[in-house]
Amino acid sequence: MSVQIHHSVSRPSGRDWRPAISRGLRCRCPSCGQGKLFRAFLKPVDICESCGEALYHQRADDLPPYIVITIVGHIVVGGLVLAEKYANWPLWLHMAVWVPLTIILALALMQPVKGGVIGLQWALRMHGFDGTPDLPERQPGASPGSRP
Repeated sequence: MSVQIHHSVSRPSGRDWRPAISRGLRCRCPSCGQGKLFRAFLKPVDICESCGEALYHQRADDLPPYIVITIVGHIVVGGLVLAEKYANWPLWLHMAVWVPLTIILALALMQPVKGGVIGLQWALRMHGFDGTPDLPERQPGASPGSRP
């Protein structure tokens, strides 16, 4: 038995994830950094207007809200603990400060974080960004020949 190794399959060139995430955080195309990444608050464009990069493959799904919750939670809880330790605020002042701050931070961070996640997916060639079509996901426990 012999093993044949063919070197004809070329691997795509690597993409640096740092500028891709940075461009995404600025809500710009992760490929060129020029075109807008979003057409609405959280709706990415299908194709970059500057370089023509297809961006409809992205599947940011639930990761951006998890990241935003983690960031906002650390800021708000840290501030609340410091306010409790060093100040004697009444309850109404806590409600007047921390509730609006939580909402404002969450809304301000959601779009840039989603852009960063899309930039990371582009750099790692995930979900169709490698030029091959994305395969549909299989349901757990489903055998290939079974019908629902």
